[in-house]
Amino acid sequence: MNRFGMGFGALGLAGLLGQEMFRDARAENVLGSPLEPRNPPLPAKAKRVVHIFAQGAPSQVDTWDPKPALAQYSGKSLPGMGGVAMPSPFKFEKKGRSGIEVSEVFPKIGEHVDDMAIIRSMYTDIPAHEVATVMMNTGSLRLAKPCLGSWTVYGLGTENQNMPGFISLRPGGGLPPGGTQNWQAAFLPGVYQGTSVNTQASTVEEMIQNIKNPYISLKEQRRQLDLIHQLNDLHSQNLQKDAQLEARIQAYEIAFKMQSAASDAFDWHKEPESVKAAYGNTTQGRQMLIARRLLERGVRFVQVWAGGWDHHNNIEERLPEQANQIDQPLGAFMADLKQRGLLDSTLVIWGGEFGRTATRDRNGNDNPGRDHNSKAFSVWMAGGGVKGGTIYGATDEFGARAVENKVHIHDLHATILALLGFDHTKLTYRYNGRDFRLTDVAGNAVKGVIA
Repeated sequence: MNRFGMGFGALGLAGLLGQEMFRDARAENVLGSPLEPRNPPLPAKAKRVVHIFAQGAPSQVDTWDPKPALAQYSGKSLPGMGGVAMPSPFKFEKKGRSGIEVSEVFPKIGEHVDDMAIIRSMYTDIPAHEVATVMMNTGSLRLAKPCLGSWTVYGLGTENQNMPGFISLRPGGGLPPGGTQNWQAAFLPGVYQGTSVNTQASTVEEMIQNIKNPYISLKEQRRQLDLIHQLNDLHSQNLQKDAQLEARIQAYEIAFKMQSAASDAFDWHKEPESVKAAYGNTTQGRQMLIARRLLERGVRFVQVWAGGWDHHNNIEERLPEQANQIDQPLGAFMADLKQRGLLDSTLVIWGGEFGRTATRDRNGNDNPGRDHNSKAFSVWMAGGGVKGGTIYGATDEFGARAVENKVHIHDLHATILALLGFDHTKLTYRYNGRDFRLTDVAGNAVKGVIA
């Protein structure tokens, strides 16, 4: 053990850099990879997760929470609150066997309402984009904490050892509000951090820079990494095990393997023309298609950024445009998962970081929109043990506040972990003398949405 020094990283790297290295230790199975797939302690409904993050805060009363009472007060002050009432300009239609009302802006996604549990009573703490976005991903308002994807891979490992266990797909070069905090591992080992990929490019080489080395062969790369390993081994004799060194070695290992695995998984051009047409030849279409390819190849947690929902003005035109970008791709994704037999074991989540007001934004003038609202918004889940065709919770008659079966972000996170086979109070990591968890010191699993 003293000879290895670096633990998981050194042993894992041995399999890449020279099959003879550390052969005896591997044969004895002294150490295993931190990404090895593990069974959860409780019966699991879901094996993998895809989180479609509608960043920017979609308006709940224009998408999943119809409020006809707003029409009665159109242009008038709402009782008990400031501002002028703004009825939704969009029609709602009952969908599926369950007869759940869905906005006309989601014709394709609405076809899958019988697989969804729509939580209409979500609320959060602070209606500011950066703070609330990080809160939705990490369960923390202030301290840097590991995100949901990192906790998932920490608890379950991943089924594909040639790819990162957690991949975050974003449709552009810019970072979302909160930046890299949204896929960070924080104090968890670095191997559980999310890998962020810009999917706006059309080729794998543009999406993942330096995915292939055009100058030297794989054999020569292995020789170079072997030398790096030897230098790190000498360094570790003085430092013993070092967390940052461990994370870097794991990054080398994953990067080496990804040269072939990622080149295949991210190459959406390999899909049949009929499949590509179903998803649509758009940035979001490619994102959802890549997400499906990653999930079926064993990636444990995939996050898909689908932002642009910050509609302070001209919501009548801007919201349908934004909804149209994700409607066909996500509708095709749901149908594709079901056709491939993956939906039952895949937890699909859609939602933003907070909601919007039932009143006109004062800055909207003649083309009104809605302002921020932390007291009410909607999130839906599907597949992976979710009770389909379900509405959970309710807002008041105007959709301004959650009033029935209120669900906080911590409750949502507890529910996701429950579907993955974890008691959220027991999935912990000791750091600075304290056992931390995703839900901090709060949260209850919402049993009403679990089949």
